[in-house]
Amino acid sequence: MSGAESAGRKQAYFAKLISYLDEYPKILIVGVDNVGSNQMQKIRKALRGKAVVLMGKNTMIRKAIRGHIQNNPKLEALLPLVRGNIGFVFVKDELNFVKKVVTENRVAAPARVGSIAPTDVIVPAGPTGLEPTQTAFLQALNIASRIAKGTIEIINDVPLIRAGEKVNNSQSTLLQKLSINPFSYGFEILQVYDDGALYEPKVLDLSDDDILMKFHNGVRNLACVSLQVGLPTIASLPHSLARGYKNVLAVALATDVMFPAAQKIKDYLKNPGLAAPAAKATTAAPAKGPAAPVVKAPEPEPEEDDVGMGGLFD
Repeated sequence: MSGAESAGRKQAYFAKLISYLDEYPKILIVGVDNVGSNQMQKIRKALRGKAVVLMGKNTMIRKAIRGHIQNNPKLEALLPLVRGNIGFVFVKDELNFVKKVVTENRVAAPARVGSIAPTDVIVPAGPTGLEPTQTAFLQALNIASRIAKGTIEIINDVPLIRAGEKVNNSQSTLLQKLSINPFSYGFEILQVYDDGALYEPKVLDLSDDDILMKFHNGVRNLACVSLQVGLPTIASLPHSLARGYKNVLAVALATDVMFPAAQKIKDYLKNPGLAAPAAKATTAAPAKGPAAPVVKAPEPEPEEDDVGMGGLFD
């Protein structure tokens, strides 16, 4: 490729990236380690019409962003994230849908020698399908086993690899013999960019009810702190007004101070019968339905006569 062609491709890439940065206000920054070209194509196809996937060299991405910051200063928040093997998924509206597509498009993969385990690997107990001649291999790995129905059976679950460890040759060979592909690879959502704001991808899992609950908890905590320190806020104002009203009402009931609400309560205290009509009005009418059977109270048993006393007290 000539220098002119290379320069032309770079300019075309810069123009495409800048156009996406202007057109799409939301971006998923994704890690693409171990993602093959075939899998990449499947993800692009699944996101067609909802999002656009763009990869590129980090140096070119940073250069394009720095050159466009003067037009959109919010993009500066992206620069620290452009490191490692990453890509951009540009989204307009449906972040939750895009997140679901991205996280579900994963491919099972074997544990290759020298690779870093992304998760713990546990070999389950049970029949392995291996011939009895493989017993020595399991013993070398300190895996307790027995022969059952002509095949090797692992007695207990075996924690084989811990997350973050390198896979050695024996571990990889064992998993291959057992036909276990313990890992899966796909896009890993690292951060979410939303019109200048950055947040963790787990925020996308929050429902509207979760957000309202967190908001209510925050307002309640703010009101408690405000009331405790005596600093009025919008959150504590209703409680302060209620407290003040109770205090004024208490003073009015104990003195000759008068205002309409206090007069009504004083009238109730002087004549409790005034509250009876209000109580009757608030009583709900019984629901219509078959009348309940009337249970008659048991009649009192007659007192026993002094039978057989033989006129003892005559």
